[in-house]
Amino acid sequence: MLDNKGNGKKTIAVIMGGRSSEHEVSLVSATTIAKNIDQNKYDILLIGITKEGEWLLVDSLEDVKSGAWTSGKRHVLPSPETGKGLLYIIDGDKIEKQHIDVAFPALHGLNGEDGTIQGIFEMAKIPYVGCGVGASSNSMDKFFTKIIVDSIGISQANFVGVYRKELQDMDRVIARVEKEFSYPMFVKPSCAGSSQGVSKAKNREGLVKALKIAAEHDFKILVEQAIVGRELECAVLGGDAAEASGIGEVLAADEFYSYDAKYNNEESKTIVGPDLPAGKKEEIQEAAVAIFEALDCYGLSRVDFFLSEENEVIFNEINTLPGFTAISMYPMLWEAEGIDKKQLVDQLIDLALVRYDK
Repeated sequence: MLDNKGNGKKTIAVIMGGRSSEHEVSLVSATTIAKNIDQNKYDILLIGITKEGEWLLVDSLEDVKSGAWTSGKRHVLPSPETGKGLLYIIDGDKIEKQHIDVAFPALHGLNGEDGTIQGIFEMAKIPYVGCGVGASSNSMDKFFTKIIVDSIGISQANFVGVYRKELQDMDRVIARVEKEFSYPMFVKPSCAGSSQGVSKAKNREGLVKALKIAAEHDFKILVEQAIVGRELECAVLGGDAAEASGIGEVLAADEFYSYDAKYNNEESKTIVGPDLPAGKKEEIQEAAVAIFEALDCYGLSRVDFFLSEENEVIFNEINTLPGFTAISMYPMLWEAEGIDKKQLVDQLIDLALVRYDK
């Protein structure tokens, strides 16, 4: 068996890539996370999931940067056997066992933060960083999230859910949406992240186009009233006693914070600690923790809001595996609170272990 090299350190598997549209972002997040794991306490095992779904052992972060890892020959197969914490490393006819103590999924989007990979860890009883199966699934699904947040009385934009199959009768869908609210409106795949497939519809023609784009990403679509206001974000960290960070503000270079505006447009800016009207920081922090708890989240999440022109705090969405890139708000917000990336990663790993010690 491949083991912890006899050094007494725990082994952490950092899992990256995946089949979602956020594959490349995941690789960047995983690199940041791996660089900030305390190697005096932990051995690091890098596992990459290709866009085709192959699990491969990754030799180094340099291979992640170059893309060479995708040509790797050593496949990884997680064992579902309860409590053993085993991975099988398959290299041709050779099979070795690798023990891991903690899994750190740095996977964004489908199959990464929707409860599916979390289910593998739960079955095997492998401690893992982040939210559990139910919280991951419900938070990934924007429509279900809206329903749960409605139940705790926090303001959010009016919304309508549409299934892809309904688009066969587009006129009926358009009529139903237009009956609920006026243009402009946002159209989003219910279960996609990083604003993939999101469009702003300003008229009926735009709505038809936006629905078709969203349907390419998911079978369930969320249509919601556009809110005019500032885009604000709050990071939540913890288990039974979660805490909220300060507030960050997004200044999108585009009409909204699209995937391209986030990762490809240098004119998009993020501000930590923006000036806010009296009491709004605390209101956002309280709402962020309330939403985190209502969804049964654990470990980490980033909760996004609007502050309307009337200074009303309006919930937008929650992300249970926020990015760890150079421009990601989640680590930036905690750094502003005096928790650097190394401390943050260490706390997240500790929380993963605590959950299984209960």
